Amino acid sequence: MAADMSLFSLITHASIVVQIVMLILLIASVLSWFVISMKYKALKRARAEAVRFEDQFWSGINLSDLYSQIKRKTDERQGIARIFETGFAEYIRTHKNKVNTVMMLASVQRSMKVAVTREEDSLNSHLSMLATIGSISPYIGLFGTVWGIMRSFIALGAVEHASLAMVAPGIAEALIATAMGLFAAIPAVIAYNRYAEQVDRLSNTYENFAEEFATILQRQSHASS
Repeated sequence: MAADMSLFSLITHASIVVQIVMLILLIASVLSWFVISMKYKALKRARAEAVRFEDQFWSGINLSDLYSQIKRKTDERQGIARIFETGFAEYIRTHKNKVNTVMMLASVQRSMKVAVTREEDSLNSHLSMLATIGSISPYIGLFGTVWGIMRSFIALGAVEHASLAMVAPGIAEALIATAMGLFAAIPAVIAYNRYAEQVDRLSNTYENFAEEFATILQRQSHASS
């Protein structure tokens, strides 16, 4: 009788070890796509907010008015807006305390550097999960493949008259594990590389804005003194 070589049959009749490998890879794939979707939305929003805030910032609006607007809108107090808010709040505090310009600028730069670091940490969140899934999934799948092929050859050695039909199902189920490992790894690696590049660009935008904003505050402080 010909063996049932359908995908469902191969999975259901696979050894318990191979089935566990397949389950792990399925969970990894689901987690990977969840993170990919979540990071896509988060990075898209961060890019849009950065462009919108910079357009508003360089439109000539009064910095005090912009600061008041940001304080009122809690949903916008992240990304580049959070860096601005942190820097300007420190500027107001040091200006009220009559701190000299050099110390004021150093304090503002330190506070914005901390804000930039926090925003970068937020942008990088969960990217390590994509990197991990992308790097280990092929090896997990390979383990399932090796186990399945080894099991097939052990069974082959136990019979007197061997044929390809006897080992074909075992090898096929083993190769499914490899395919699932690649299915989980490839999207994760592609997404990680793409998102890492986007995070680097946003980080450069944040750092450049912090430097430019510190220079503006320095000029403003000199003009008011």
